Amino acid sequence: MNIPTPALRHAFTLNVELGTPIEMGQGRAGLRRIFPIIGGQALGPDIKGEVLNLGADWQTVFADGAAHLDTRYALKTDEGAVIEIINTGSRHGPPEVIQQLAAGEDVDPSRYYMRTAARLETGDARYAWVNHTIFVCAGVRRASAVEIAYYAVV
Repeated sequence: MNIPTPALRHAFTLNVELGTPIEMGQGRAGLRRIFPIIGGQALGPDIKGEVLNLGADWQTVFADGAAHLDTRYALKTDEGAVIEIINTGSRHGPPEVIQQLAAGEDVDPSRYYMRTAARLETGDARYAWVNHTIFVCAGVRRASAVEIAYYAVV
């Protein structure tokens, strides 16, 4: 009996709008900052709707410039279902690229690594499938937004 090989299926992409970062200063593991999540859109094929104006990305930036991403936010589908998203991962790259991103410049996403794993949860029966699906994501950092493609592991 062979072990199945997982495959990825694009489920949706989020365009997440970020508020002004809140600098916490140096923490135990690195520089801490909070990016408020203030809105955005979910663009199908499986989920369409709006990112709600709540939640945040709680980042830890290590001495080498790598960032641990730890986000919690919610979206409301076009049908009215509310879905919680918890997303954790890493963003890193060459120092000059990280400096460009920090300055709000658009950088070719092939020049840095931004990957996450997400857990989604809802009580809405129409989207109950997200409660039992593993998602992996690839992201792009913009000046005041993040674009994240969500892939269901099938």
